[in-house]
Amino acid sequence: MLAVRRVLFRPSSVVRVNRYTTSAQEKVEAPQQTTHFGFREIPVEKKEEMVGEVFHSVAAQYDVMNDAMSAGIHRLWKDHFMSTLAPVPGTKLLDVAGGTGDIAFRFLNCIKSSPFFLPNLPVERRSHVTVLDINASMLKVGEERAKKLGYHMSPESGDPHITFVEGNAEKLPIESESVDAYTIAFGIRNCTNVQAVIDEAYRVLRPGGRFMCLEFSHVENPLLAKIYDLYSYNVIPPMGQLLANDWNSYQYLVESIRKFPTQEKFAQMIQHSGFQAVTYENLTFGVAAIHSGFKPLVAKNKETQN
Repeated sequence: MLAVRRVLFRPSSVVRVNRYTTSAQEKVEAPQQTTHFGFREIPVEKKEEMVGEVFHSVAAQYDVMNDAMSAGIHRLWKDHFMSTLAPVPGTKLLDVAGGTGDIAFRFLNCIKSSPFFLPNLPVERRSHVTVLDINASMLKVGEERAKKLGYHMSPESGDPHITFVEGNAEKLPIESESVDAYTIAFGIRNCTNVQAVIDEAYRVLRPGGRFMCLEFSHVENPLLAKIYDLYSYNVIPPMGQLLANDWNSYQYLVESIRKFPTQEKFAQMIQHSGFQAVTYENLTFGVAAIHSGFKPLVAKNKETQN
């Protein structure tokens, strides 16, 4: 069952929630598989490269991009996202599409400020966040920021610590059932196969582990949706041009939000992967949403869950 609740910058609502065929005469090429890149239909195999180009372009100005996309409110959303996760010392977190470290740094700060934090624990019991991103430019920004901010980069150097890994969210280079929590913020809508991303999250989480996603979503109120559309299409791309000399990347990012599934549909996709106690919470009237789900302690056959 899915269920709903409502919150402004913070919440406004939570809910449970080239192959060929042959004929006698000739071989006919099968229809080419396509996917969306913003509002454009492109071959599936092209999306990863094209999205990569967008984020190589915006990596150095990533905070500026998020400020433009959310009118600066993304910082409050991310704070609320981490407080909702509420990690405890000893947690092993995988933060996917988190190259610049925004979520990971909040995790590290949360662990260090916990009243249950104990220094000098054995290495295997120390808190750790792995930041995984497919884009090397984004990871470079994150690593430089982590060093500048003085975060530990290995378990031997201190607790908690952070590592950066280049990898694909649809084929994670992570062992099965090896992390306690999985987060992805403002990244999943850029993936080619969203269901495969959720399936991989399920695979790497330990039983009882939590999946959490923060993503731009859909404003349900028609009047507010119209105002948001006017801002998105008429302010964000020009702002991208002015601040980063990059209209096209910001245009794509605006369009990609409109192609992402609705809150309810995305919650159903999370359930389909096997997660239980699936909920979502709208932020700022649905401009963004937090989705959450837990991997059951005893895994069920996916085909019998729905």
